Amino acid sequence: MEDSLYDEFGNYQGPEIDDEDEDEDEDLLNEDDEMAKGDQDGAGDTEMGDAGTGDRSIILHEDKKYYPDAEEVYGDAEAIVQLEDTQPLTDPIITPVQSKNFDLLEKKLPDTTFDFNFLAAMMDKPNLVRNIAFLGAMHHGKTLFMDQLVMNTHDKDWKINKDVRYTDSRQDEQDRGISVKASSMSLVLQDSKDKSYLFHVMDTPGHANFQDEVIASLALADGVVLFVDVVNGLGEHATRMLKHALQDKMQVVLIINGMDRLVVELKLPPADAYHKLRFCIEDINETMEKLYDGAGTEVDMRTYFSPLKGNVLFSSAQFRMFFTLESYAAVYAETHGFAFDHKTLAKCLWGDLYFNADEGKFTKTPPDADAPRSFVQFVLEPIYKIFAHAFGEEKEDLASTLAEVGIYLHKRDYELDARSLCKKIFVQYFGVGGGLPAFIDMVVEHIPNPKENAGNKCEVLYSGDQEGAVAQDMKSLDHTGYLMLHTVKQYHRPDCNAFDVFGRVMSGTIFRGDRVKILGESYSLDDDEDMAIKEVQNLWIYEGRYRVEVSHVPAGNWCLIGGVETSIKKTSTITTASNEEEVEIFRPLRFPTTPVIKVAIEPLQPAELPKMVDGLRKIDKAYPIAKTKVEESGEHVLLGTGEVFLDCILHDLRRLYGDLEIKVADPVVEFCETVVETSSLKCFAETPNKKNKIYMVAEPLEKGVGEDIEKGKVSIDWNKRRMSDFFVKNYDWDLLASRSIWAFGPEINGPNVLVDDSLPTEVNKSLLAQSKDSLVQGFQWATKEGPLCDEKIRSCKFKILNAQLSDDAVMRGGGQIIPTARRVAYSAFLLATPRLMEPVMFSDIECPADCVAAIYNVLSRRRGHVVRDLPKPGSPMYSVHAYLPAMESFGFETDLRTHTSGQAMCQSMFDHWQHVPGDPLDRSILLRPLEPAPAPHLAREFMLKMRRRKGLSEDVSVHKFFDDPMLLELAKQDAELSSYF
Repeated sequence: MEDSLYDEFGNYQGPEIDDEDEDEDEDLLNEDDEMAKGDQDGAGDTEMGDAGTGDRSIILHEDKKYYPDAEEVYGDAEAIVQLEDTQPLTDPIITPVQSKNFDLLEKKLPDTTFDFNFLAAMMDKPNLVRNIAFLGAMHHGKTLFMDQLVMNTHDKDWKINKDVRYTDSRQDEQDRGISVKASSMSLVLQDSKDKSYLFHVMDTPGHANFQDEVIASLALADGVVLFVDVVNGLGEHATRMLKHALQDKMQVVLIINGMDRLVVELKLPPADAYHKLRFCIEDINETMEKLYDGAGTEVDMRTYFSPLKGNVLFSSAQFRMFFTLESYAAVYAETHGFAFDHKTLAKCLWGDLYFNADEGKFTKTPPDADAPRSFVQFVLEPIYKIFAHAFGEEKEDLASTLAEVGIYLHKRDYELDARSLCKKIFVQYFGVGGGLPAFIDMVVEHIPNPKENAGNKCEVLYSGDQEGAVAQDMKSLDHTGYLMLHTVKQYHRPDCNAFDVFGRVMSGTIFRGDRVKILGESYSLDDDEDMAIKEVQNLWIYEGRYRVEVSHVPAGNWCLIGGVETSIKKTSTITTASNEEEVEIFRPLRFPTTPVIKVAIEPLQPAELPKMVDGLRKIDKAYPIAKTKVEESGEHVLLGTGEVFLDCILHDLRRLYGDLEIKVADPVVEFCETVVETSSLKCFAETPNKKNKIYMVAEPLEKGVGEDIEKGKVSIDWNKRRMSDFFVKNYDWDLLASRSIWAFGPEINGPNVLVDDSLPTEVNKSLLAQSKDSLVQGFQWATKEGPLCDEKIRSCKFKILNAQLSDDAVMRGGGQIIPTARRVAYSAFLLATPRLMEPVMFSDIECPADCVAAIYNVLSRRRGHVVRDLPKPGSPMYSVHAYLPAMESFGFETDLRTHTSGQAMCQSMFDHWQHVPGDPLDRSILLRPLEPAPAPHLAREFMLKMRRRKGLSEDVSVHKFFDDPMLLELAKQDAELSSYF
């Protein structure tokens, strides 16, 4: 049929085409016309003339226009044409948006079991408030325990098999697996009688490098919750922190954590587990007794731990199991329909007591030879059985076994892994959160509320008059009295550009919008330069990963303050701007360690130096003990307590506070300079105007004096009689010398002493007294930068023997006396056999018995030595205590792990200073490059390398510190000596 429509040449010969086909063709033509018109309007390829020819014209590629010009889109905008590309190839054309997500924060306020208005209202009731700090060694369960408190109060979909570590809110804390910053949570918790209490809880780091965070937390808290892992026992770091808490007269409660490890890891029988627990508590009590003796605490003020007193909580934060003897007895009482008093039963669950089933009572003698103690029978055996059934039984058998003790789980719970299943069982067995009310009861009973502890807190922290109106308000915790607020920490905002200040309201009430006076650490009544007036812009209750804004915070509570941080460096005292009383500051934090490890840093791009300096200022604010300084050579130096500490600081500088790349030099340590003999000659120096002459000698201080001054056991502010009694009684000083102490240096509590040993017959004492301030300043300057290598002088006593001073006050001004006093101190120092001192670290090493020999080898290569190595009772581990020079400690932990196949764990902290072997001024020593120096040459090597690094001359110059007459005197003495030989 198709073929009949066309002839052989292809011409159409069929019937006429009907109208429908023509209409379709017309529609197509109309569409083409519209497209052509569209091109004319600029929406097509290019502008055309006629619509009729628009679809047929040829458009060159370069004439095509795909997008509108800038002038067409932005009519009024000025277009700038850039002929050269000034953007470097290293920068992307479109820079991606960078968001700083270093902190794990809640996007909105989470749902909690309490209302935040109720929390704010409870702050007005000090008897319902408890301020506590968690304290313990690393990995002893502080953060996991805090998780249980958070899970108990926050309604979220918590995964049973995952450790949240809620207070480790920084990303690097989660990555490292350790806490770096102390983090606070304020929670409303119920005790066993469902009474609500407001707990301000501070979770502190357990790593020995972060002792500063713990000390800052203790300054805010009224009591301490001590965490001890039952297998590892009380570590050296926890002991040192506990010592600080007991010196501040703080109450302590004990949590024995890791109960599950006795069953799952050590697989101890229940009877042995009891002995292990008892030994652990006795060991802690022995340590407490030593610490109390050291602090001089009266016997009736001492607290020791015993489960019978109710101040010991047994716990397994990993398995959600928490109980005291009383709470465990309450479980039995509930099971038996409260047929007996659970407190009476609790008194029978510890010690050498046995249950006689025939008589139905507890006896001190076992009814038969194999009878277990009551604690083993009633406490440990049920826990062991739960572990055994949960880990070993099929789910059908387990369900029937648990039903016998009244535990009923959901079917899907039996599908969980054994650990998660155990958690579910213990939560039901011990009640709310696995027995958390037992913890609340213990803290409420044994740790004082802010009102009860206010007097002690004021005495320990406040440096002003304890009888004044301000101190009285603090001691009575008066909400309406003078505002006094002690800040100890600063937390950065999410963008890391600003800080908020964290502290405790000691008296009065702080309101948002208050104008406040901020007194820094250098403020005193005589010198008010370190003072600023600011307005409180925000007040928050700090909750780890979120903040709750409040309008006011009354005395006895912790708060986070926004808008006042610019004038605060470390700690500060805040009071109202209108306060007319004589307000003094709270004492700055006293750290039991010293930042001795330092690194020099510089930016990779020199243009980013201001950025780095700003970042260093922020580091200074964020880390309480960190120090940043600029050496005379221009290098920026960071000082910290250890490698992990410095690693965290450098991470923060690169990522959080600086956002720049930096070059870091190899770590070194701080040294000190000291003397070992008395000056061989009475040294003197003349002032530049030749009108005054000062005579001085240097000699070593008695052992222990420097440490006592540093720890604050003696203060220069004491009156002469009290000062004299201290030195005469403790160090056998003669009465005249002890009453002639002028100053300590280099700071007000530096470990050097300046003594006026001149005789009234030889010296005009009134003129000398007038020049005292200048002489003290010269002494302070000299002890701050010693002559050997610009390091601090330590354990040195400088005696002023004589002084010839001009009668004209102008001739003996500060400009004449200060540099001369410094120079004569240097010359006396150099003639008293100077030596270098280096810091020594204490290492607490834990390892299996077969690794002890490897530890000895590693230490001997690093000039270290072992003090003791003992097996840990009830565990397969050894505890090794060793001393190691800080200079040799870099990479020690890695080295240790390498040689012990990762089985040894080590914590190092600064302990004391010791002499570096060798004479630093012995020029006969020849040091060869790239060769390790033998031990007797170390002092010389350290001194020369330090001088080179600081840009000083190669060796100590005699002419710099000795006047010409003094040099002549020295030459004369040498000639006299040589004549004898």
